[in-house]
Parts: sequence; structure tokens; C-alpha cells
Amino acid sequence: MLKRYGLILMGWLMLGVAQAQDPQFSQFYAAPLYLNPAFAGSALAPRVTLNYRNQWPAVTNYVTSMVGVDHHFEKYNSGVGLMLMNDNQGQGRLRSTEIAAQYSYQLQVGEASYLRLGVQGSYVNRTVNYFGLTFGDQYNNGGFTGSPTTDPVVVNGLPKVQYMDFATGGLLFSDWYWVGFAAHHINRPSQSFTAGDNTRLAMKGSLHMGLRIPILGFTGLADELDREKSFSPAINYRFQGKYDQLDLGAYLTYSPMVLGMWYRGIPLKKYAPDINNHDAAVVLVGYRQDNFSIGYSYDATISSLGLGSGGSHEISLSYTFENWPPRRASRPKNKRALSCPKF
Repeated sequence: MLKRYGLILMGWLMLGVAQAQDPQFSQFYAAPLYLNPAFAGSALAPRVTLNYRNQWPAVTNYVTSMVGVDHHFEKYNSGVGLMLMNDNQGQGRLRSTEIAAQYSYQLQVGEASYLRLGVQGSYVNRTVNYFGLTFGDQYNNGGFTGSPTTDPVVVNGLPKVQYMDFATGGLLFSDWYWVGFAAHHINRPSQSFTAGDNTRLAMKGSLHMGLRIPILGFTGLADELDREKSFSPAINYRFQGKYDQLDLGAYLTYSPMVLGMWYRGIPLKKYAPDINNHDAAVVLVGYRQDNFSIGYSYDATISSLGLGSGGSHEISLSYTFENWPPRRASRPKNKRALSCPKF
């Protein structure tokens, strides 16, 4: 009986993990290629971004790592991007690796407003790692026997899941605002490890927007004109299946420092009467010098899981090769880069 319950419990745990939603980044603007394929090439120069997130380390690690490169081609008003992401759930028991190619096109829609439209195609590989797990037939009344399992799930092995995934998005922006939308998993691929299971990944939608408000004033510093001083409120609303979530907060930039505070959740909406819809309070500190930027954020868990989860730690890095390739003339006015928070 204990063996049977053990296998049933393991099966439910695996099912719950297999149906998990997409990874998330608290520093969503520091992961532009993941947020929206329309951001590909938005720096109007070669750019490299790195993102790392470790969620709930005191409970069970969910570790997500991502690297992205993108560039804009002025002659064609087009941007291209390449993104590689690795997501490990439950101490690496379930691993997903994704490589995505992106293309965007920019056009001017007003005197100082621009529109970027983007598409993305991804190849995804998902695997399960049994190393370190024990199964019911490895126990008897005396406890763990140490004998190798003969469970057919392990002996036969679960097949790797490989599939193509597609996304699209758009971005409207000027010097002082940006509004974007993105739709991921528009083909709703199947992630199931079980043959005959037609469960498909729910499409994920995202709406994101922000303002860049210059702060006037005189500090008395000699390099006053070289410092960016701005306040940037921003939101990111996303929904997938029957769940949705809202990130609401702001950045304060006094170059080279960036400080931010965020709230994640929808307090007016409950999925169950006894469960609050608060997720996390996020604090950010960033540093930007010339073309290099780095940011660190910490998510304090305010859901029922509590602070005992260890919260979440996130690091972002970005470097823009602004003067490459060399330009003979200044950048045309209709090729305007996003001037939103960069960290």
C-alpha cells in the first residue's frame, strides 16, 4: 500500500510540474527579448543581455538562466535577435531548454512616435532527470533496500519532449512612453511526456507599458548635464490559462544609479476564498555606466508561502556596442532607440 501511495504521489508531483506556467522575471524590462519579440534590435546597436533568476531557494529551486543577442539593421528598418534560455525546476528534475530566433520591423507612425512589430520561432527540448530519486520497489518493511528499481517508468524512460513554439508582439513608443503587447505559444504546443495525452500549453498574453518622466532640478554637480534624472512608472500584466498576474512599480534613475520598487499580484481578485492573491514585493538596485548596466533584485514573498521560501534573487547584465559598426553619419532621426529604463 505504501508503495502504491508513493508512486501516486510522485505521479501527481510530476503532473503538477509538467503543467507549470512560464518562467517569469521581476526585471522584465531587463529581459527584453523574453518579454516581447518586438524588442529585437530596439537598442539600434549590437546588444548582449544576460539574466539569472533563483526562485524559492529555501523550498525547492526554480533556476532560470537566459542569454540574448540582438541587432538593428538600419538599411532594412529591421531587427534580429537570438535567445537561449535554460529553466530547471525542482533541483533540475525537470529541465527545459529553448532557443529562439526573432525578427522585428520598425516604422514611423507619427512625428515622434514609432511602431515595432516582431515575430519569434523557438525550438524547445524538455527532459526529466531521475538521478537521486527512489521508487516504491526499492523499499520493504525494513526500509530502503539499496537495490536498483525495476519500475518500468525508469527502465523504459520517459521520452524527451521536443516541439516548435511561436510568438508575436508589437511595441508603440516615443521619447517619453512605451506600450507593448505580446502573445506566446500561439500554436499551443503539447508538453506532455505521456503518449496519447493531448494536453496543450496555454497561450500566454502580456500587456506592458511605461512612462519616462524627466526630473527637473539643480544638484550643483559639475557633470549635471551628463546625468540622466528620471522617474519611470511601468506595469506588466500577463495572463496564461485561468491565471493572471500584474507587476506594478517604478524606477528612479539618477545616473549611474537606478533604484526600483515593485508589487506583484492582483489583491482584488481571488482564485479561492482562503487564498490571497499577493505574490511578492520587489526591490531593485542597478548601476549603469556608459554602455554597461547591471541590476540586482530581491522578491520578498508575501503570498501564503511566506518569507520562509527564501524569496527570489535575480541578476541582469547588459552591454550595448553603441559605436559598432562604425557610422559615417549621425543616426537618422527616424531610427530612434527606446529611451526607457535600461539596467
